[in-house]
Amino acid sequence: MWFRDGEHFKSTCGHEVNGFWFPRVTKILDVKAKPAIEFFLKEMESYSAAEEVKNKSAEEGSLVHAVVQKVAVGEPVEIPREIAPAVSSFEKLRAEKGIIFYPEFIERPVWSVAHRYAGTVDALCTIDGKFGVLDIKTSPNFYPEYNLQTAAYLQALQEYSVKMSIGLPEDIQTRWILRINQHRVCEKCGATLREKGGRTKIKNGSASRRTNGVKPCSEEEHVWCDPVGDVELKEFPYYYRDVKAFMAAKTLWEWENDYWLRQIGYLK
Repeated sequence: MWFRDGEHFKSTCGHEVNGFWFPRVTKILDVKAKPAIEFFLKEMESYSAAEEVKNKSAEEGSLVHAVVQKVAVGEPVEIPREIAPAVSSFEKLRAEKGIIFYPEFIERPVWSVAHRYAGTVDALCTIDGKFGVLDIKTSPNFYPEYNLQTAAYLQALQEYSVKMSIGLPEDIQTRWILRINQHRVCEKCGATLREKGGRTKIKNGSASRRTNGVKPCSEEEHVWCDPVGDVELKEFPYYYRDVKAFMAAKTLWEWENDYWLRQIGYLK
């Protein structure tokens, strides 16, 4: 990426914390290959079309985050019709699992003094009696870089000075990824249609339906039901290898951005 000067680099890639600049976790993880994004780019007819879909998808994802986070802590919020199925499924899961969200730890900045990075945690929650990091994703699947991101947050929140600064009520024990999505299902063949960023993506029905003699419909034959929520919560209690991988990614990111990091005094 091109940067005008050191200040542009700093504002794009990091945060100031207590007078010190630290790179953002999500920027560090840009250095990792993301096969799903590469596949998406190959499907698009042009780079500009891909950028348009990506930016619109980011806006939609931000809307889901904002609404779900307010719903989670009982704040009044108008739920847009276009994301109502996803939000409804989230509310059902929250009730079933007894998930406790803490308003003071929604969108909470965190940082590591020892390892020099910063980020923003979507939420800290208690689930099944365990207190931990919860990250919200609006994707159709779980991807490995999610684990690196949450491992970085968990590592930062274990530092004594950080725990004291943000007033953690107890030690962080684990981490979860909450995937919130929605789709339509074909009533004839069970295929799914996902609409995001102004783009539709169809996946054929389950293998079990196909082995029972149900053939996929042609595109014009599908009979789509109303959108339904698709919400899934996964815990990732073991994080040692993910922390190692994140720190390796950070080393590579620092190598790649050596010029600017020296310009701003982060590296000597």
